[in-house]
Amino acid sequence: MKIELRYAVHPDDFKKYDTQKLRKEFLIENVFVPDEISLVYTMYDRYIVGGAMPVSKELLLETADELKAGYFLERREMGIINTGGPAEVECDEVKYSLGFKEALYIGKETIKVVFRSVDKQKPAKLYINSAPAHHKYPSKKVTVAVAEVAELGSPEASNHRTINKLLINTILPTCQLQMGMTELKTGSVWNTMPVHTHNRRMEAYFYFEVPEKQAVCHFIGDPDETRHIWMKNDQAVLSPSWSIHSAAGTSNYTFIWGMAGENLDYGDMDVRHPDTLK
Repeated sequence: MKIELRYAVHPDDFKKYDTQKLRKEFLIENVFVPDEISLVYTMYDRYIVGGAMPVSKELLLETADELKAGYFLERREMGIINTGGPAEVECDEVKYSLGFKEALYIGKETIKVVFRSVDKQKPAKLYINSAPAHHKYPSKKVTVAVAEVAELGSPEASNHRTINKLLINTILPTCQLQMGMTELKTGSVWNTMPVHTHNRRMEAYFYFEVPEKQAVCHFIGDPDETRHIWMKNDQAVLSPSWSIHSAAGTSNYTFIWGMAGENLDYGDMDVRHPDTLK
């Protein structure tokens, strides 16, 4: 297992970053590495973002020096959404089958976690988010069929999209982790518009189903001084609590949002309308 440590950034320092520095601090380029678990540990709410891609072997989730814990989920909870082929996730001898776009919440104090692909010709791509946890809640599989679903935007505004709220407190109990998946309709390219910030929690976005040779331009920064990061398929980006998190693609796409912090109220955000951005 590979884990990379990243530190938090002050918004005043952020304004001085060039393209290379922006990408180094916020972009996660290689979420999926065949037969590896690849993770980024960020100091934004001590959130962990990454992926597991079992191909020719099963992958055991092990602890890391950065966690100072006997096992990975000793003081953590985890959310997984499968963006690849059929998967099996074993949690302390309980096995969960995960199909494409299906989610799994794994509660604190789960000692053994193993990731497997059902078909190595169609390997699973298990996108992972993890946050510190103060209470043990039961693990649970969540599908789009039982998610809280919202239709937002419009074709006229190029942001017609379906928001699937999968691992949120209206579906199952969590300590602070929340995850969901937004699917843009054909002809729509903008996500999270109007933009917003929320000082109560940080966020991470993972973009997939980005067609070959297409890209997504992710917007980041203070609403009064924004920056952008060009992203490809199967890449993730970190968003501090003071930053907007929005994007426009050269085609429609799907993205997974995950967040953690002190507030589980999904609607608690400070909105900035497009005509006020700089």
